[in-house]
Amino acid sequence: MDFSTTDGFRLAFDDRAPADYDRAILLIHGFASNRNEGWKRTGWYAALERRRFRVIALDQRGHGESGKSHDPDAYLRANLARDIVELIDHVGINRVDLFGYSMGARTAAAAALAAPERFSNLILGGVGHKLLEERSPMATNLMVDAMLAEDPDTITEPFLKSFRQFADEQGEDRQALAAFTQAANPPLDVAGFAALPMPVLAVAGERETNGDPVELAQAFAHGHGVVVPGCDHFSAIPHALTKAAVFDFIDGVLDDPWTR
Repeated sequence: MDFSTTDGFRLAFDDRAPADYDRAILLIHGFASNRNEGWKRTGWYAALERRRFRVIALDQRGHGESGKSHDPDAYLRANLARDIVELIDHVGINRVDLFGYSMGARTAAAAALAAPERFSNLILGGVGHKLLEERSPMATNLMVDAMLAEDPDTITEPFLKSFRQFADEQGEDRQALAAFTQAANPPLDVAGFAALPMPVLAVAGERETNGDPVELAQAFAHGHGVVVPGCDHFSAIPHALTKAAVFDFIDGVLDDPWTR
């Protein structure tokens, strides 16, 4: 399925609704990924449907089957956040649980800040306390260079090389991904995190390079942080313990406000 945003972007999405679903969740994938790779292949569709969730997942603009532009202004975070609210409107739902992973967590946080009344729970995966920090221009430039490199073997930083290989494996438009990275986004309104009314879960692997999810959780009035043992950025998303943490959070049975 797809729909067109108010600024003319075509967004591809899935909307899988069991007849007896209890609640709805919207999934936002990470950078260089897409809804099938980020959520379906990793078992989230099946796990959520077993729990009678209505599962909505989109390809963010510039990714997967959605529209693409080589203009960085198309990928301003305000546009990405608006896409989420417009998709909820399009499918006719008033409130959903919102789950973003990695770069998708930034989109999810921005959407929650822009329209907090639309989200029952906010789940930020694959991120830690570095979400509270402004992204450095050097990190942006290095990712752009990795996406545009003629030969991926010239990329020496393993983390950047893994993203480039991932983008190539998915057949993504690397010029669009470079433009996505170059969008001139202001820092997230981290001061506004404390005013968000919904429960928030930050969950990431023990070897996550984006920082400590427990420290990130402390920025929210109703925050919970979970560290998944033994996992890195990529292995945490399909892991059963990540799924268990998310379901325990939604069910309201996490033992402590901040958990290790």
